[in-house]
Amino acid sequence: MICIEISSPGGPELLKPVERPDPRPGAGEVLIAVAAAGVNRPDVLQRRGGYPPPPGASDIPGLEVAGTIAAVGEGVEGWRVGDRVCALVAGGGYATLCVAPAPQCLPIPRRVQKDPPYMDFEEAAAIPETFFTVWTNVFERGGLAAGEAALFHGGTSGIGTTAIQLAVARGARAFATAGRDEKCRASEALGAERGINYRTEDFVAVVKEQTAGRGVDLVLDIIGADYFERNLAALAVDGRLVQIGLMGPSGKPPLDLNAVLRRRLTITGSTLRPRSVAEKGAIAAALRREVWPLLESGRVRPIVYRTFPLTEAAAAHRLMESSEHVGKIVLTAP
Repeated sequence: MICIEISSPGGPELLKPVERPDPRPGAGEVLIAVAAAGVNRPDVLQRRGGYPPPPGASDIPGLEVAGTIAAVGEGVEGWRVGDRVCALVAGGGYATLCVAPAPQCLPIPRRVQKDPPYMDFEEAAAIPETFFTVWTNVFERGGLAAGEAALFHGGTSGIGTTAIQLAVARGARAFATAGRDEKCRASEALGAERGINYRTEDFVAVVKEQTAGRGVDLVLDIIGADYFERNLAALAVDGRLVQIGLMGPSGKPPLDLNAVLRRRLTITGSTLRPRSVAEKGAIAAALRREVWPLLESGRVRPIVYRTFPLTEAAAAHRLMESSEHVGKIVLTAP
């Protein structure tokens, strides 16, 4: 197979196309002939040497793929050779062949009354990492419900574009931050009531104004310590802060325990990659039940900004690091 290897930690130029022996699926796994693979911020962190794969995972970057099942391992039920799937993986996505745990696979969404009847592989490859992350953090851990309001930082990232659409589709209000006015407008086009330019506006003041002083019920944050105090200030009574990233400068945030007590706040967070196959399989089952109908009806869709050939993964990483994109970047296999 052809795959992208991180020759050593560093810049995008260290992503090198190489040939490796074809992988084989083990018990409970399937082998996917990859048509497309999503590019995500953790891939960039892994390339820089700051996010090593968990024990037993492939050293090849790539956390989500879409393609056709080429082989099934012992004990796999419900999937067969030729099925069109997208899958969440712990590594190995930047390749023409990728092994995935069967419970982490999902069928390519069908498109209601459209021709062709299936979502294309490029779009499907943009689903798993962001939809698994948003579902488990916003709706399972964060408990966002219809009628509530949420603030999503990084509103035009893959996570942000997914979170806005799912929140609105499920009856919640959405607000989003971004670093440029045109990105704020892009978040509004996806359903956010108000895009907030974090360079020129105070997001706490804006959400308080938009909610008649109440604040939002949930904040989904990717920044960390720099935003911590303001995130708490933006929350309503019984609000939940869900931390899923630490993209800001390192440091320990100050914690006003009095505010947490008085306003009954909840602070939680999670990572997805190290979780067990059983846990990820449970998330996949929830997505198939709760989210797949929204994808198939077109009420929610993955936002693909640009595609690159697999062998141009370095260019895809440069675009990711520029933060010019709105939505997802996807690699296409030869």
